[in-house]
Order: sequence, then C-alpha cells, then structure tokens
Amino acid sequence: MRSAADDIVSAIIEQWSANFSKLDADALASLYSNSALFFGSNPSLYRGREGVAAYFKALPRWRAPAVQFTGVVAAPVGSDLINMAGTASFVVEEGEPTLSVKITWVIVREDGEWKILSHHVSSQLPLL
Repeated sequence: MRSAADDIVSAIIEQWSANFSKLDADALASLYSNSALFFGSNPSLYRGREGVAAYFKALPRWRAPAVQFTGVVAAPVGSDLINMAGTASFVVEEGEPTLSVKITWVIVREDGEWKILSHHVSSQLPLL
C-alpha cells in the first residue's frame, strides 16, 4: 500500500527526471532547499540552490540524458521530513553504458513545499 511519503517522493522523482532530461540546471535547483547540501558525482560539496545549479551547469551537455530510479524506499521521519534511498541509473548518450549510483535524499517541507535538503550519491561498487 502506497503512503503519502511514497507519493511525495514519486512526484519529486518525476520532476527531477524531467528536468534532468533537459539538463535544466535552474529547474533542478528549484527542487532543492535553500539550505541544501549536495554530493553528486564529483568530490565537491555544493551548498544551497546556487550550488546545486552550479553543479548541473558544469555537467557535459549530453545529447540524450535520461535517468531511471529503481528500488526507491521512502521513510517518513515526521510530518515535515522524509528519508529516501534508491538507485539512480543514468544514460547520457544513446548506446553508451549506463552509470548507476546509490542515491539518498532527505526531503523537507519548507514554506509549504517539499524540497530536497540533502542529496548524496555513491558508487555501487564495494569500497572494501
């Protein structure tokens, strides 16, 4: 049975995926909190919406970017906080191998809207 948290996370994933497919950095950044902490595919920590936008603006301009989320788990922490974990698989060029990462988000209700407060991706390959 789907919960309200599942519906909220699904809606954010849908918006995130659509904006990623256009590499629209400003639209992606709008999904994040002003206080966001963001660890993406490079070692730098990005802060706030401006940092998130800078990260996405620095990505290569692929011809056919796409992302698919699988194994998504949403865990409400209270009425204004949701923890999310899953796998994000990226196809950046048609026919190119997919990059899959583990992804976690902390989603917070901020001024009546749900925003990503923390974004972290990591390798699916064991480090030890």
